[in-house]
Amino acid sequence: MPKKAGEPSRKKFLDKAHEHLLETKSKLLEEMETELKSHREGNKDEGMDAYDLASEERDREIKFLLSDREQAKIKAIDDALARFADGSYGVCESCGLEIGEERLDALPFTRVCRDCQQDREREAKLQRNYDGEDRGYRKVGSTDGDEENM
Repeated sequence: MPKKAGEPSRKKFLDKAHEHLLETKSKLLEEMETELKSHREGNKDEGMDAYDLASEERDREIKFLLSDREQAKIKAIDDALARFADGSYGVCESCGLEIGEERLDALPFTRVCRDCQQDREREAKLQRNYDGEDRGYRKVGSTDGDEENM
């Protein structure tokens, strides 16, 4: 297969993206481990009044939500690394074209190019609009005759 113009720079870019994903994953895992340790150490409720306990519980809930988000991000990184391994990273899953470097910089986990993402968003919006119409909303005080005249 003949080499495309700019292929060496694409390879450099992809190598940097791969390294960035590995570093991001490592940092996330470190942060999660540190958070887990501090949660274990700070889990002593003796001498706390009701307000302190409520505040502590709220903090735990926030940390739990962040943990879920971090886990989802790690999964997305793992998926992206798997695409590196099979050679499909940076290729749009919908159209098969290369995903632009700017998009990969901004969204390193993305699976689709900008155009296909816009198509998906348009379809989702149309579906939401269709679903909303299907619910049979009526103006308050309207009759069937009023709706036919609209």
